[in-house]
Amino acid sequence: MLKHVPRYLAALAATLVIAQGCASRPTHPAGPVASAAAVMNPAPAAATATAAAIAKASSTGVLLDRIVAVVNDDVILRSELERRVAQITKQLQARNTQLPPADVLRKQVLDEMVTTRLELQTAADHGISVSDDALNQAISRIAERNGVTLSQFPAKLSEQGIDYADFRQELRDQIIIHNLEQQVVNDQMHITPREVDAQIQADAANGDADTQYHLAQILVATPADPTPEQVAAARKKAQTIYDKLEKGADFAATAVADSNGQQALKGGELGWLKGSELPTIFADTVRKMKPDSISEPIPSPSGFHIVKLYAVKSIDNKVIVPQTHARHILIRPGALMTDAQAQAKLAELRKQILAGGDFAKLAKEYSNDPGSASNGGDLGWLDPGATVPEFQAQMDKLQVGQISEPFKSQYGWHIVQVLGRRQVDQTQQYLQNKAYDAIFTRKSEEILQQWLSQLKDSAFIEYHLEN
Repeated sequence: MLKHVPRYLAALAATLVIAQGCASRPTHPAGPVASAAAVMNPAPAAATATAAAIAKASSTGVLLDRIVAVVNDDVILRSELERRVAQITKQLQARNTQLPPADVLRKQVLDEMVTTRLELQTAADHGISVSDDALNQAISRIAERNGVTLSQFPAKLSEQGIDYADFRQELRDQIIIHNLEQQVVNDQMHITPREVDAQIQADAANGDADTQYHLAQILVATPADPTPEQVAAARKKAQTIYDKLEKGADFAATAVADSNGQQALKGGELGWLKGSELPTIFADTVRKMKPDSISEPIPSPSGFHIVKLYAVKSIDNKVIVPQTHARHILIRPGALMTDAQAQAKLAELRKQILAGGDFAKLAKEYSNDPGSASNGGDLGWLDPGATVPEFQAQMDKLQVGQISEPFKSQYGWHIVQVLGRRQVDQTQQYLQNKAYDAIFTRKSEEILQQWLSQLKDSAFIEYHLEN
């Protein structure tokens, strides 16, 4: 199986095919087929026109495809839904997750497709798109990580029954949605130094600065501004789900069937979270739980959460970083100097230095690196990965005081000298970075959950699933 492949392959928008001259299909007054539910927002003119046109066409022919949901001025067709259900079914079976009843799975999958369609519509409204060049680069990276070339990748996908054109479209949609969500988060995210310091102190006080939790959740969602009746109904549903889990129901299968969370079709899987990354709403509860236990429903502005703690593990927060003090001379080939001439010039400079020449003086005179030339080529103390791979590899091979042979990177030709090595304790900086990342992760989840709830509440969504 391919690794690092997007979560699913969404079908391309299908064309509604009508066979003329056949027996007509009765229609529901609300649309072309029986309506199961609708969000009470005015239907956009385009959505109303689409539904009306199909209803009219169905009076003179038989629909070979049908609408299963209207999302603002767009529709989702049964053929799209069935393809997506088949993909999700394969994924669940590969994870040995028990499948819910077919009608429940179809509803969960359709909910996911509605959310995806809403986000793509919003991205289009905000002018968010992905160029063909950016998409090709992303596909190249995926192909490389799977050990094949870009030209071999379509055949590799075909072996798994995946159409390359569908793959491209799905990946494009995922990148667009990622960019949209990133924009939403960045617009609302604000983290102060005081919050970072408080997070570090809280980690130490909670004793889980070096602890990670493997979690999954089931969310019974409420609208953005729920009525007391809606809250009560959600609480009752959450309690029913909890009771079912307490009697031995499989958590992942129940999440697939009943959760309203973004991770529902992955069995509610949240993965490994550091103690500082735990969502505020259930952080205290999780810290008191034992592995393989389930929480009672936990209320939040988003609804009610049921959390499963699979496992707990400790990590070492001590961070010792090897640093290298180096200096270099860079010569860039160009109109006045060929590649071979640049290499030869550096070889000559290296001979001068080995014969007693002043490295710093020669760097000031010849180096094309404006950032270090004035300092005699001195780059200071460098963390691992601070330079391009070719440069790092050369430094790693040298003894202190040794000068490399000329070598090439994306910037030109270099010689580098290692002036010293040391081990630096960067634990405090690591803790600060970890605290910031944890706050960002936690707030991001909360921001996106609220944003998606508001997005759905303000949209026209109408379901047309068969009974």
